[in-house]
Amino acid sequence: MPEHTHSTLHARADLTGLVLAGGQGSRMGGVDKGLQLLHNQPLALHAAQRLAPQVGPLLISANRHHSHYAAWGYPVLADDVAWSDFAGPLAGFATGLAHCTTPWLLTVPCDSPLFPLDLAQRMLACATQHGASLVLAAAPDAQGVLRPQPTFALLQRALLPSLQTFLDQGGRKIGAWAAQHNRLLCAFDQPGDASQAFCNLNTLEELQQLEQLPAWHGATSGVSPTL
Repeated sequence: MPEHTHSTLHARADLTGLVLAGGQGSRMGGVDKGLQLLHNQPLALHAAQRLAPQVGPLLISANRHHSHYAAWGYPVLADDVAWSDFAGPLAGFATGLAHCTTPWLLTVPCDSPLFPLDLAQRMLACATQHGASLVLAAAPDAQGVLRPQPTFALLQRALLPSLQTFLDQGGRKIGAWAAQHNRLLCAFDQPGDASQAFCNLNTLEELQQLEQLPAWHGATSGVSPTL
């Protein structure tokens, strides 16, 4: 749908975007995953540039190398020190919600640079249609089974107290917390939806393999392919 339509403008006004780049990168040898290069550009910057046109304000969740992330011009948030045991993506969710000034927060991970260009529009449409306060993206796996993509989450700002309580009690799994709110799945399995849209990069080998995808052929620095 063209960006100038009423529905998209409404979605952007209601949404704050959050790029999750605060992980430990353990399966990449402990490196800062968001700063690993894909076609000469950091993964997290690919994600930020892909998400920015879909939302209003854009935030970055990062726990290391703040100056690197801040140089891109977006506010950079660190996880609350109360969860110093590394609380995972939920800590990023909570920090984003605490700084969110719009009714909704849309999160994306830094290691999935090919997520849909209409992610925000479709997630918000699902929430509006079903009256849901928490929506997770879902996509088919290699066998065609629809699987939740839990770090692609649309959250009402009002969920913050519930999430803080869950974290304070030691909860760390997105699925367990989401189940408390009857989470809704937004399926990205329609004709024309790219099979690689939600691929995530856990190792440096997977990053190198992604560079070889046809979608990236001809891509230039600073420009993500259209999928």
